[in-house]
Amino acid sequence: QVQLVESGGGLVHAGDSLSVSCASSGRTFTVYAMGWFRQTPGKERECVAAVSTSGGITRYADSVEGRFAVSRDNAKNTVYLQMNGLTPEDTAVYYCAARRTSTLNSVDTDRNRYDYWGQGTQVTVSS
Repeated sequence: QVQLVESGGGLVHAGDSLSVSCASSGRTFTVYAMGWFRQTPGKERECVAAVSTSGGITRYADSVEGRFAVSRDNAKNTVYLQMNGLTPEDTAVYYCAARRTSTLNSVDTDRNRYDYWGQGTQVTVSS
């Protein structure tokens, strides 16, 4: 069982930056590819960023490409999402998720393929 706990959300102004973190329990963090998702009321949960087990491969949604950066520190069992140039359209609950994989460079943006989810952290961007 893996427990994921997000932190770092909050209220910021348009154009600001914000970093959110996700700490994972357990000793096998390196077998999990990680993803960051976001959801707003009435919409499906969408993947904004995904990172491979080693951190060497990343993938981003078109809407955040060039503004967001995902990284992970396997020694700290933590994955990060740095968000720059935030806009009100980025307002959402942000979730991290873990997917067990034996493929070294696997990244996945399909929410249905993830095994564990955090409780989410609210990010609100005012105009």
